[in-house]
Amino acid sequence: MLRTLVRGAAGAAIAAGIVAPLVRRKFRLPPAVVTAAVAAAPFGLAVLKPRTKARDVGLYALQMWGFTMAHELPYDDPERLRQRLRIQYPIRADRALGLGELPTVRLQRALSRDGEPTALDRALSAIHWAWFLEPHSTLLYLLLRDERRFARAARQMSAVYDLGCVVYATVPTAPPWWASERGHTGSPVRRIMVEVGEDFWGRAWPAMYSSLGGNPWAAMPSLHFGSSVMAAILLAESGPGAGTAGWAYASALGLALVYLGEHYLIDLIAGAALVAAVRVGDPLAAPLAGVISRAVQRLERFSKGG
Repeated sequence: MLRTLVRGAAGAAIAAGIVAPLVRRKFRLPPAVVTAAVAAAPFGLAVLKPRTKARDVGLYALQMWGFTMAHELPYDDPERLRQRLRIQYPIRADRALGLGELPTVRLQRALSRDGEPTALDRALSAIHWAWFLEPHSTLLYLLLRDERRFARAARQMSAVYDLGCVVYATVPTAPPWWASERGHTGSPVRRIMVEVGEDFWGRAWPAMYSSLGGNPWAAMPSLHFGSSVMAAILLAESGPGAGTAGWAYASALGLALVYLGEHYLIDLIAGAALVAAVRVGDPLAAPLAGVISRAVQRLERFSKGG
């Protein structure tokens, strides 16, 4: 009976983690309830299924589903979130880094032109779009190449996303394109990726764009850059060739994010600092992670009758 209850609770946790974010607005679920649901889902799967590569992929997929939903939650009430929105501090920081002018403005003035997108605009936009696959492809590569590295790598990548999500909720910060549209940046900042998207994707672009804009004020730190840096570090640990590819992509993405108007340079610096903090903190958190892992393993064996 107890085993049945444990398995039923684990299955319910998975279902709630998937469904609760989708119905949160309809049923006005509190953000804390939705956050708890998505956080519990990976544990539910770990209890129901023994360790396999497929389960590892499933756990990470649930983790990323949780991050995606959790980082959107504050924007469910944009008027309330707007009251806490920070606009000026990254502008001041970037002006200091750019010796009096935003690095984005300098890059766009030097490398872009008005009118039709250039080849550089298209290339850097493609690099930006590739980010939606790159960190996760890195972990899949590690899982297939050396499964022993995967658990630590997935833990560190997930920590980057989760800690960044906490900052998004506590210190909502406007990106440069948004601040420019409302006259805060002085010199205008173009959102070149949107210009390229409208030109390249045509009528499909509005739907694609709206699906990616769950929270426009989730800008500091840049998890685009932070996760690509973490991917580069993890790839470098697996071999020099993979590391070179990872760092080449992270560098190109960093340029793209600033040039396209998606992030301030200080956002990228904060993203890299977050990665450094995760790497330093991971050995300190490993004992606690081990305790949790062993507890979940005992539940998994109990649910199977072992």
